[in-house]
Amino acid sequence: KQVVLQVLRLDQVHPKVSGNKFFKLQYNLKEALTQNHHQVLTFGGAYSNHIYATAAAAREVGLASMGIIRGELNDAENPTLAFARAAGMTLYGITREHYREKTQTEFLEKLRKQFGDFYLIPEGGTNELAIKGCEEILTTEDSQFDYICSCVGTGGTISGIINKAKDHQKVLGFPALKGYFLENEILKHAKKQENWELIKEYHFGGYGKVSEELIDFLNGFYQETKIPLDPVYTGKMIFGIIDLIQNNHFPPNSKILAIHTGGLQGK
Repeated sequence: KQVVLQVLRLDQVHPKVSGNKFFKLQYNLKEALTQNHHQVLTFGGAYSNHIYATAAAAREVGLASMGIIRGELNDAENPTLAFARAAGMTLYGITREHYREKTQTEFLEKLRKQFGDFYLIPEGGTNELAIKGCEEILTTEDSQFDYICSCVGTGGTISGIINKAKDHQKVLGFPALKGYFLENEILKHAKKQENWELIKEYHFGGYGKVSEELIDFLNGFYQETKIPLDPVYTGKMIFGIIDLIQNNHFPPNSKILAIHTGGLQGK
């Protein structure tokens, strides 16, 4: 009476626009082109997968891109920002204090005056068009599974998955962040309310926090499966799923699909 676990490798959908970002960005970039915009502007931290993916995707469709980065930019750029710049993204560092204003109309107007008109993609890429894209992650083949597991950052990817999941399926979200605001974010976009839950025990202390136990697990998992996981999102989710399996959380013969949302930045 074994539980079956399979991994949906979204990290392989595109060499540079990794995983869920491919789905989140596709309709936003189409919309930017439809509205005759020449550039997109978005927000992110210095190691943001979203910044990396937006720079690559915008270049591919012929749009200029601007990245408003949380914190001052220094000369020693990390690989994420170096890649974004090489892909043609103009980077602009602002203080953490100003960064908090990123959704305010006044602040966005200032940016328009400074940089000219742009199509806005929110931090993390989550908006209605992103949800629409994420609804395409699951295909009819995936209806064989009883449980669909996704890591959760801003809540956009899982909302699309919840909307697309079949009635017999339960969607489990594994938040990478500590805190309880995510349910409300998901409820804004999810069309169903009873087919999902968040499993909150596997954030390892909060966003970006790792432990030796997690690193050992990631290395062991890679040696066994040759599937690379990142320590911020997918690694914690897979750790959590396997821990739940070992503790008999799932009924016998359950079929579980874990969605590898990428985040490996083109590696």
